[in-house]
Amino acid sequence: MATDTPLRPADSAAFDEDRGQSRPAPAASGWAPRLRRLIGIDEPLLAWVPEERARYTWYGVLVVNTALLGALSMVLALSSFRSDLPLAAVAVVAVLWFWVVLALDSWLVSSTHGTSVRKWTLLVRFFLSVLLGLFIAEPILFQIFDKEIRQEIAVGNEQKVAEYRGLLVSCNPTDGASTTDRPECARYQLKVEGSPAELARQIKSNGDRAAALRTQVVGINKTLGGKQSTEQRLCGEKYWIWRGGVRDVTITCERARRATSEYEKNSKIKTYERRLEDLVEQGQALAARKDRAADDYQPLLQKAIDDKTRQRAAALDTDGILTRAHGLKEVAGSDGFALFLTIVLHLLLLCLDAMPVLAKVLSGATTYDTLLGARHRASRTLYGEELQVQHACARLEHDVQRHHVEVDSTDRKSRLEHEYQRARAERAAAERAELEARMGRIMRARGVRT
Repeated sequence: MATDTPLRPADSAAFDEDRGQSRPAPAASGWAPRLRRLIGIDEPLLAWVPEERARYTWYGVLVVNTALLGALSMVLALSSFRSDLPLAAVAVVAVLWFWVVLALDSWLVSSTHGTSVRKWTLLVRFFLSVLLGLFIAEPILFQIFDKEIRQEIAVGNEQKVAEYRGLLVSCNPTDGASTTDRPECARYQLKVEGSPAELARQIKSNGDRAAALRTQVVGINKTLGGKQSTEQRLCGEKYWIWRGGVRDVTITCERARRATSEYEKNSKIKTYERRLEDLVEQGQALAARKDRAADDYQPLLQKAIDDKTRQRAAALDTDGILTRAHGLKEVAGSDGFALFLTIVLHLLLLCLDAMPVLAKVLSGATTYDTLLGARHRASRTLYGEELQVQHACARLEHDVQRHHVEVDSTDRKSRLEHEYQRARAERAAAERAELEARMGRIMRARGVRT
């Protein structure tokens, strides 16, 4: 049929004399189509506007460059913040991050093709690309200002260490005086043995214990002296008696002796006296230590302060991401030119990272977008018509099925009616035959009686 004949052979193409390019252009080969495929370009459709192949090839180059920049940023970040990681782990993470950035940028660019894309969706995609650019740009900025950031961190750490040491010195005086009444010294008090104040407290505590024990010993000795006097009085010669022809003490004397011995044993006077002697000797030793504590305590205190200061300096972070970010802020805030350079580099890196989507926003809709939009509209129209055809076919099929059911129902009703009429006629004939038989029997019976 004439309608089946194409307007021109499939392998032929129109020739645009003004542009010197066939429509559609022959298929391209090499690395350019692969780059364009990254950003979702349909090569057969782009063949109708081959002039825009270079534009979309460079779009693909921008996407790859952004992914490479992200991989480089990840390598710099890991080498700065996690220098203990092996090279293989860094390479694996960088490759994974390259793939993530490449996939995200490819989706951001490919989703902007077509004239039906609204401006606010482009802005949302641009916002996402800016967020991605911020994450990529910071490690690069850390490397650019690495020397200044390290210097700022070193100065800040030295100041922190100096302030910490100053509080240690202020809260731990050389005479060992207590600073518990100062709230700012709650976390800066050191426990150093042998301080003059500590020794004075120990001497006072030892003296109080010795005085209390001495009072107790005096009381016990007083009571014991009374008992011994009673014993001497009751055991005197005037109280002796004759027993078995020999002069002997009385039972009262023996009781007084036993009471004295038991009290001396139960009161532990000997133990208390030895303990009192030990406290006196300990007090003398503490007094001697206090005399020379001024010379011994200061080196110990200085050593404790030095140890705490070294521990504080070792605990300070120098390579953490928050520390370096704070250092970058201090560098930018301390010098106007550094602030200007930081802002310019931020904007430059953000523009480089967001360039795939930014280029699409700036360039607007292209001929390829127009063709793609037209194809989308045609596809929607064809799909709508296909749905209408499917709906019409389904409706006709349903009509046929409905008619078939109606005809079948009518036929089945006719058969049922015929069977019903036949059965009814058979029942009527049977009833008539039965009535005739009864009538014959009745008539025969009447004839016999007559």
